[in-house]
Formats: sequence, C-alpha cells, structure tokens
Amino acid sequence: MKVRQILNNNVAIVDRGGHESIVYSTGISFKKKVGQPIDDSEIEKIYVLDSKDRLEHFSYMLSNSDEKTISLVNHLVAHGEEAIGKKANDYLYLTLLDHISFALKRAEKGQFIRSPLAWEVKKFYPVYFEIGLHALRMIQDSFGIEFPEDEAVSLALHFVNLQEDRMRIDEKIEDMETLRDMLNIIKYHFQVKFDETSMNYLRLVTHLQYFIERLRNKQPYEGDEMTLFHHVKELYPESFEAVEKIEIYVKGKYNEYLSKDEYTYLMIHINRVTERKDDNP
Repeated sequence: MKVRQILNNNVAIVDRGGHESIVYSTGISFKKKVGQPIDDSEIEKIYVLDSKDRLEHFSYMLSNSDEKTISLVNHLVAHGEEAIGKKANDYLYLTLLDHISFALKRAEKGQFIRSPLAWEVKKFYPVYFEIGLHALRMIQDSFGIEFPEDEAVSLALHFVNLQEDRMRIDEKIEDMETLRDMLNIIKYHFQVKFDETSMNYLRLVTHLQYFIERLRNKQPYEGDEMTLFHHVKELYPESFEAVEKIEIYVKGKYNEYLSKDEYTYLMIHINRVTERKDDNP
C-alpha cells in the first residue's frame, strides 16, 4: 500500500489495491511521505470504511482528535470485542470517537446527559453496560473526568448496535420500555417496592418478557384454564385489578385483549411478588 494523504502526525489515508483506507500509527507523518510505500507491520490500526462519506467523516474526526482519545477508542473496541466475542466493524470506531470527543467537550462545560434507557440496559444488557463502565474508567484514567453511569449506558448502546441489526434493536428497546411500564403499573397499584433479587421477581419479569413477545407476534397464550381463572380471581382480587390495568395498557399499545389464561398466570405471578415473603416454589 502507498500513502495517499497525511492527515496529522499519526493518521494518513492509504491506497490499498485501489481502495482508500485510513491508517493510524504514532508519528507516521515523520516517517512517511505521500507516495511512499507502507507495510502492515508499521501500522497500529487500519480503518476500512464502506462509503466515501464515512471515510471523509472519519478522516476529519481522526485528524482533529488527540492521540489519547484515538488510543482510548482503539483499546475500548478491543475490550468490547473480547467481552462479547464478536469482531467490530470499523464504523464503531467512528461512532465511539464522535461520541467520546463530544462527551469530553460537554464535560468541560459541566454538561452531563441522563439516559432514559438506564434501567433497561442495566437489566437486560449487563455485559454491554460493563463495557460502558469500563469506558468511563478509561476516560477517568486518561482525562481525569468522572462521568455519571448514564454515560456508560449511552456508550454501551454502541456495542448493542454491533450485536443486533437496527430493526431488532428498536424492537428490543420498545419491549424493554413496555416491561418497565408493566412493572410500574404493578408497583404503583400495590404501592410496593420490588425486591429485584428475589426469585419471585425474576419469575414475574421472565413471564412478562415472554408475554410481551407474544403480544408483539400476536400469539396469545390459549389453554384450558377457565375454572382456574375464576378460582384465582376470587383468591387474589387485588392482583386481578392490577392485571385489568395492564390490559388497558396493552389494549392501547397493541390493540389486543388478554386471554383468560394470561390473566390467570399474571395474577399468580403478581400475587407471589407482592404478597409472599419467601422464594419457595
């Protein structure tokens, strides 16, 4: 490959068989000139972008970013790849560099964001959230700036997007918001604070997750539990009222009614998590 353009002391655009790529290597502009050949062994990182626009955007970002930030992003992506066991595309470097550079500028002004998805990401993407926390530790070590956990959530979502396609991510986020809403309906109906470490709570969350998936796919659970429904309704009238509120929510969001079987099992799970004092089956 040959050097096509020097962007700054550490970044250059090269020609790789007729295709342009960006290379990063400490002091590259002191070692090479335009038109000179460069070997892979001399390069710390090669970025391959899939469009001219992304190449130009990344070129601009790299040429206007300091070496500490670029190195931090490179190490963060390597850590994330190891944590999730999947190779990142080079677009992730661009989005993270853009995000972290802007976050550092915000921090200088004392501007920190709050993430509306903090609860969901912590609960359902713990590995990715840990990557975000790792990023915050790296930023504090490199720049001496301490970010709130909400920033870890935003950084984690970059890696979630790597794992799943955009449409699936949008569905996942919507499902997590639905789960949060349903749990809040139960919590405020009973005026209780859930023990999120209890087995009964985990059973309820698991049931709701499958319930939401069935709603999305329009596959209501149908069995032969009519007698059990009436029995459970009589036993747990408060739980029945809570499920009625959930049905109102579901009707508004999915235009679906709950089957008697869904009512039955939701009442049982809700009663367990709001009334029982132990985790025995």
